[in-house]
Amino acid sequence: MRQKNILQYLEATVKKYPDKTAFSNGKEDLSFGELYTKARAIGSYLCDSGYSREPIAVIMDKHPKVLSVFLGVNYAGCFYACIDEKMPEARMLAILEKLSPRVLICDKKNEKIAISLGVERVLVYDDICDSTINEQSLEIVRAKQCDTDPIYVAFTSGSTGTPKGVVACHRSVIDYTDSLCEALEFSDGTVFGNQTPLYFDAPLKEIMPTLKFGATAYLIPKQLFMFPVKLVEYLNEHHINTICWVV
Repeated sequence: MRQKNILQYLEATVKKYPDKTAFSNGKEDLSFGELYTKARAIGSYLCDSGYSREPIAVIMDKHPKVLSVFLGVNYAGCFYACIDEKMPEARMLAILEKLSPRVLICDKKNEKIAISLGVERVLVYDDICDSTINEQSLEIVRAKQCDTDPIYVAFTSGSTGTPKGVVACHRSVIDYTDSLCEALEFSDGTVFGNQTPLYFDAPLKEIMPTLKFGATAYLIPKQLFMFPVKLVEYLNEHHINTICWVV
């Protein structure tokens, strides 16, 4: 059966590899089982809080737990916009003006920044990631979803000075993922090294195949790109065999 929702990748994979590492930064891991549980918990919290078919902003450090937020937003039938916590405040505000989200999810480290941006409600990851899973709410959302529903909005650099949001839906991401995987022959033995920031759409090359096949993706710390020897040591230590390089 052809996929209609990216969450079906995770739901099939977690049955086969519940304890396998899905995403890691080399120090902290998130297994497929943990990813599935936390994403559904976050999705349930958002559903039960009245959020539906709307944008949700995310400001968090690059960390495996961000992936559970992205998928949790999708479980709620909403779509996310990941914002770089290090970008100038003026750009953050310009993005939020375009997006008009009612809620912003952040980690504890970026809570002050999140609150300063004036979004109606700020949710801290640690406060919602272990929420009670409401199976009924999630089932109702899934029954209403279609393959053209948006997954995320990625904002471009804005050469005119105004950030522009590019919207991706389930169908476009599934078609892209399936074609990419067929061409590059990814498998459950693939170990990705992710180089790109999560607020771009480029990480799809690692995120979606990881969910589809039960692969593993390492979010390589940015500082390592300043030290080639340490970077190679990191790649060897974690047996990384695939990098989708973005210059």
